[in-house]
Amino acid sequence: MAAVSRTGRQAAAWGLAGLVAMALAGCWGGPTKPDPTPLAPLEAKLVVAQAWNQSIGSVSFPLAVAVNDGTYTVASDDGTVLALNAANGAQVWRADVNAKLSAGVGSDGRIAAVVTRDNELVVLDKGVVTWRKTLPSRVVTSPLVAGERVFVVSVDRTVSAFDAFDGRKLWTYQKPGDALTLSQASVLQPFRDTLLVGQGGKLAGLDPLNGQVRWESTVASPRGTNEVERLADLVGPGARAGEQVCVRAFQVAVGCVNAERGTSLWSRNASGSDGVAGDDRMVVGADNIDRITAWRTVDGSVAWSGDSLLYRGLSAPVMAGLSVVFGDSEGYVHWFGRDSGTAVARQATDGNAIVVAPTRAGNVTLVVTSGGGLYAFRSE
Repeated sequence: MAAVSRTGRQAAAWGLAGLVAMALAGCWGGPTKPDPTPLAPLEAKLVVAQAWNQSIGSVSFPLAVAVNDGTYTVASDDGTVLALNAANGAQVWRADVNAKLSAGVGSDGRIAAVVTRDNELVVLDKGVVTWRKTLPSRVVTSPLVAGERVFVVSVDRTVSAFDAFDGRKLWTYQKPGDALTLSQASVLQPFRDTLLVGQGGKLAGLDPLNGQVRWESTVASPRGTNEVERLADLVGPGARAGEQVCVRAFQVAVGCVNAERGTSLWSRNASGSDGVAGDDRMVVGADNIDRITAWRTVDGSVAWSGDSLLYRGLSAPVMAGLSVVFGDSEGYVHWFGRDSGTAVARQATDGNAIVVAPTRAGNVTLVVTSGGGLYAFRSE
């Protein structure tokens, strides 16, 4: 089974149009992305202030920031793992796993887990490495630590569970898959006593004790004329609102599932390659050209859409009270009204791209730049 990166799929999407453009231009080189939309002056309607700033090494892998009991846990390319107090940025612990990372960080507040580029699962207890386990397949999705277990999903969609304290493999779930899979962080998250995991265009609910399938719900059905175009893997992060979990299927759809019953509630055609944020009122995400859309959580109808940040390379968002927050490729952080889509605040960081989904702890929102800047903002 081969894995295709998001850039591979996007390159394929240019297809014949790219060849035609090259012929007309009379030179080599594909179509170029339009320049980012300039930022319009903004009169802030929400008070946002920088709470603290720290730094860590560069971040080029699909980092997921863990939040537990007022602590952020982050990591950098070189294998540094860092736990920080969310309120003031004070270091709780710092560790080095002595290897470059491909995925992380999963944490339950005590146990943290990352995966190295050599396919090694590394687990730490309060910042001390306790065990390592070599995995058979590459991993780009952050491990999940819950219920004294560490769960891992690899790019071939295999799901494995390990004892968090001694590393014993407890179970593995794998079913025959497609010839190609997407090499991008998938959905792996808990819902009450069920483990939610992306399996192609379906969200599956597994029993975390034994890996048995409780239900599967289709978010998007593959379509297209070849294997690349038919990729519809779910991408993280997903958004939970009560019994609903809402996710994006890569370049195909956004949809919500009742995770208690395992039934599909709605699915709407939508391009885009990053995860969504949501609450009991709205599900919000950006598409391929960075048009932002909010769908009503109850039925998937469009509440609003905005194009003020086209081509700015938006990150996945996070909900922050009555706002939704995005980072962009120039290091700016943008707050929009959840219900109106109106821009209400903007803050600058270090000028490096914010490619990691912002993370929320209380009234503090943390963004991580590709240069390793950690910027925490406090909002009303």
